[in-house]
Amino acid sequence: MAAKLDEIRGVADRVAGSLGLDVVDIEFTGTAKNRALCIYLEKDQAGRAAQAAKAVSQRDAAATNPESAGEVDASLVMPERFASGELNPEQLSWLAHEDCVEFSRDFGTLLDVEDLIPDGEYTLEASSPGLDRKLTRPEDFERFKGCLAKIQTLELIANNRHWQGRITIAGAGSVTLDLTATKQNSKSRKTGVSTVEIAFSNIEKAHLVPEF
Repeated sequence: MAAKLDEIRGVADRVAGSLGLDVVDIEFTGTAKNRALCIYLEKDQAGRAAQAAKAVSQRDAAATNPESAGEVDASLVMPERFASGELNPEQLSWLAHEDCVEFSRDFGTLLDVEDLIPDGEYTLEASSPGLDRKLTRPEDFERFKGCLAKIQTLELIANNRHWQGRITIAGAGSVTLDLTATKQNSKSRKTGVSTVEIAFSNIEKAHLVPEF
């Protein structure tokens, strides 16, 4: 069995786009006999902006009139830390359960019709990427400037491959982390530097670090 990941991603992007969603990532997990195709989704840029604006409006209204807090739109995804103003709305997918159900129905049908996963059973899972989402593209680092991130490099930088800090600069082929924003491992501390610049081409994997 050879799953055609590029074609699967193309179909996922097409279905997601028709529903006002973006595909963040796709991956297969599990064994050949017990596979899961995981699709990580979020509202598209317009959808995220609309949800964030609505959430801000309801948050401000609740602050002005606490009695209105019970009138919050049930369809609005508004985590407590965003409601309190502690969380950057860009970190949220604003994905609702209904989005996952609708996507899974349409996407699953196309996968079967186009036979993109032949000769085997699989479980389709659609969900938000979470607050610890992967960072895979240069634009991801630009979008999440100001957030904490962990980066593992392909090649050593100052005798270290594991870095954690706040994204301060992203662009021109690299990302810069402020290392003073979080506790460092022993190798990072021994470098004696407060920032590190990492070329995108030297990143093996990276993800956000939730702040609680």
